[in-house]
Amino acid sequence: MALQSTTRSRLIIPALAPVYTSAHETVETILRVVAGLLLVTHGFGKITNPFGTIGMVEGLGFYPGIFWSPLLAATEFFGGILVTIGLFTRPASFAAMIVLLVTVYFHGIVQNQGLMGAEKSILWAAIFLFFAFRGGNSHSVDARLSRTF
Repeated sequence: MALQSTTRSRLIIPALAPVYTSAHETVETILRVVAGLLLVTHGFGKITNPFGTIGMVEGLGFYPGIFWSPLLAATEFFGGILVTIGLFTRPASFAAMIVLLVTVYFHGIVQNQGLMGAEKSILWAAIFLFFAFRGGNSHSVDARLSRTF
């Protein structure tokens, strides 16, 4: 209660405090679902051809590509599904964050695009970092199972 009254007194429009308090879990869930679905969409092409990125992953120094390429496909596609439904949210989000940090390196350094080329990957990595620490919240399969990492 003290936290809510402190927050309420700091708001420019204190009447919005109930809206913020009641909607924060729903908005967080929407962010998790959207991030997960976009990761699934991004991984769909890779999962239909799991060995299609062998050259790319080996070009980044990940050998053997025959191992890393399907792992990348599975992380994006199945990891996105797990994040979307909120099952094993923390490890799936952590894996997605690692993949996205590699894309930051790829776009920013390898392709010499700098911040402009890496900024979307940085944003996505930060979103998945959030869920790696926060978990799936009460609107997740993790919460229904009463188990989480």
